[in-house]
Amino acid sequence: MAAARAIAAFTVHGGRIGLARAAFAVDADWIDLSTGISPWAYPARIDPADLHQLPDPAGLVALETAAAAVFGSDPAQTIAVPGSDIGLRLVGALAGAQRPAVLGPGYSGHLAMWSAPQMVDALVTAGHDALVLARPGNPDGMIVDRQQLGVAARELAAKDGWLIVDEAYADAGGEPSIAAERWPATIVLRSLGKFFGLAGVRLGFVIAPPPLAGRLRRMLGDWPVSGPAITIGTAAYADTPWQAGQRTRMTGMAAEVTALLAAAGLTPVGGTSCFTLVETGDAAALFTHLAEHAILTRPFADNPHRLRIGLPPDAQGLARLASALQTAPQSRPPT
Repeated sequence: MAAARAIAAFTVHGGRIGLARAAFAVDADWIDLSTGISPWAYPARIDPADLHQLPDPAGLVALETAAAAVFGSDPAQTIAVPGSDIGLRLVGALAGAQRPAVLGPGYSGHLAMWSAPQMVDALVTAGHDALVLARPGNPDGMIVDRQQLGVAARELAAKDGWLIVDEAYADAGGEPSIAAERWPATIVLRSLGKFFGLAGVRLGFVIAPPPLAGRLRRMLGDWPVSGPAITIGTAAYADTPWQAGQRTRMTGMAAEVTALLAAAGLTPVGGTSCFTLVETGDAAALFTHLAEHAILTRPFADNPHRLRIGLPPDAQGLARLASALQTAPQSRPPT
């Protein structure tokens, strides 16, 4: 029972190493594989002036212009927000949907956007005036067909609805953003934190059609994000060579992790270059075993047979994961 309670505490979202250290009484150098955040952070530099003066409006424009160049979006419709999770909640408040649908599985923030959303397992618009989904999906990494999304956007636009696409993990794949399509009634969210390894900066973007974009800007006010976030984000989005190198690093380590899991009898059932999803009848036992070796992974309340496993930071971390997997409970099919 105590183990079950400990696991339940980590099904909300990843992270919280301090809680893991206390829950499993393991005082060690933990490896956090629970978040899907890249272990390699963009080499951010903070100007001390950013800490004691208000953000420069021209700097905000430069940030949104640099980000829009990466997304393929219109800078005027690319709005910086203090993290994509807050962006989701603001969009939910502004969209005014009465019959929203959430394509599962997805983020807890997709449900938190609305007061009474309906979970759906297919790309459906009938009976709904908003549809929110992640692309790539989380935790399965599914890429919903671009052409089908275009059809859904037009169907929702015809009844004054919204298609909302969360591209939190899209940077790692390098695929063109849905924002580049300029579909009607389409809102796209992006996140700096995961691909650039800078989750603590709390910077994301909402890309929305002009009427809603204007309302969102008015709601956010003159200083929607901090000066350090503007400086760091502008540099990161402009640094395309670093982005290319990051994709190579992430893809290589993801392949290494997949090979380790296969050697342990665990077959991936989804994922991205940020994380791998495995399914086993012993997911709780595997989660606990890895935690006892100071390795935190991500369990799921809605599917107790699944674990999401992120990227170790280096060869030593990969070796620790391999060692822990060698003594893990033998995998068996879910029942």
